[in-house]
Amino acid sequence: MDIIDTIKEQIANNTILLYMKGSPNAPQCGFSARAAQVVMACGEKFAYVDILQNPEIRANLPKYANWPTFPQLWVAGELVGGSDIMTEMFEKGELQTLIKDAAEKAKAE
Repeated sequence: MDIIDTIKEQIANNTILLYMKGSPNAPQCGFSARAAQVVMACGEKFAYVDILQNPEIRANLPKYANWPTFPQLWVAGELVGGSDIMTEMFEKGELQTLIKDAAEKAKAE
């Protein structure tokens, strides 16, 4: 399977998906650590992909997403953004709403 198809499939199959360096419990960079913390604080289950273990995804996702950096949060098939945007949205209460609504919609489907 083409790597772009793999990425599309991951995004389609996971309502809340975080592409990050490392894992939520063992992040490999400060930005990924912050991103994982704010997503976990929203209280819904989420999937993650460790881009350090997946060099092809690391190389191709920025082109597909048109977003150069990691981490990247995808919710309901849409790119939310990186850790700065996520932190800002979390502080305003917007990220919690976005994630909660997406999770509830996915459970209903």
